[in-house]
Amino acid sequence: DIPSHLDDLPPTLLKKDYANLPIMNSMDDVVKRLLSLEMASQKEKMKVKTQQLVEKVRRSPNDNGSFELLSGFFTVAILTAKIRTLEEHLQRHPKDKRNRRCMLMGLDRRRKMLGYLRRVNYGTFENTCRQLDIQYSPPQPYARHVTKRWLVKKAFCIKVFQEKQKLKAAERLKQRREWQARARAARAQQE
Repeated sequence: DIPSHLDDLPPTLLKKDYANLPIMNSMDDVVKRLLSLEMASQKEKMKVKTQQLVEKVRRSPNDNGSFELLSGFFTVAILTAKIRTLEEHLQRHPKDKRNRRCMLMGLDRRRKMLGYLRRVNYGTFENTCRQLDIQYSPPQPYARHVTKRWLVKKAFCIKVFQEKQKLKAAERLKQRREWQARARAARAQQE
């Protein structure tokens, strides 16, 4: 009872190890389905997604050392694949808090890397966002809501810090004078 959309699987949906084997043309549909990406583990699906995204960023098939790959694009592509996989998972399992947290941490890490790339090389940043279909929005500057209580607390903390520094300075001066007196006494004994 194989669904009709799986009757003729193109070889591109087969796992990478089996896609180019000539014997696959003569295999039964059930075997093809078992060897397809549909039945692959989550790890194998992630590998394929990551490879596809890295291929989009590469300039040419032989490109292994360009700025795009070396400056974190490879990591951005991997993070994008993980984020998209977690998004699909969270649509099926909306109460999965652990994977939601992993996705948010990945989004934050990717945003930081893209921010760096945006500062260093804007043209490459634009190209990567376009190739990977990413909407980049810069982080909002942090602004604290200033209240009277907060101002009083800040002033008190600054005053305590300054008093502590004065006490430490007096203690250090006293210690230094003791060391100097010991050094003078040691020199006097040697002479």
